[in-house]
Amino acid sequence: MIILNKIIHCDINPRNILLDDIYRPRISNFRLAKLLIPDEVLTRTGIRGIKGYVAPEWFQSMPITLEVDVYSFGVVSLEIISCRRCVEIAWGAEEKAILTDWAYDCYRDGTLEDLVEKDEEAMRDKKRLLTLVMIAIWCIKENLLFRPTMKKVTLMLEGVVLVPFPPSPYPFNSYS
Repeated sequence: MIILNKIIHCDINPRNILLDDIYRPRISNFRLAKLLIPDEVLTRTGIRGIKGYVAPEWFQSMPITLEVDVYSFGVVSLEIISCRRCVEIAWGAEEKAILTDWAYDCYRDGTLEDLVEKDEEAMRDKKRLLTLVMIAIWCIKENLLFRPTMKKVTLMLEGVVLVPFPPSPYPFNSYS
């Protein structure tokens, strides 16, 4: 019987995702990672990671699970989709300052072209763009119980599992 230890990376962000010689992504920099013992699904530890990529449960003194990395993955995905940073302060554009909030607004309002700044390549396959944004929104749900596992995220990205329309990622929504 093979027992696999689970690792919570705790610092998923663009700087810690490298590409190998054939452009496959590789996660690096495990200095903040937390190793779970077999059968352990949650742990308590001090806050780790970079502001903007840190899951809400870190600030709520809740036990930490693998889903903190799912949240960070969702933020990184939105950065890749939009070609902008997770927090970007621009004079007169406060509604766009927090990428996760703005991305959900664009999704809800049906204005994904604004999210990708009318990028022609992104707009060529609007269905794929919508799917990628929906997956990212599922990943950034504030309530970790509603976030998909990374296995399910992978299956959604591969098209093996259908991506349901995500409700608001924020707690004021009745689905959270």
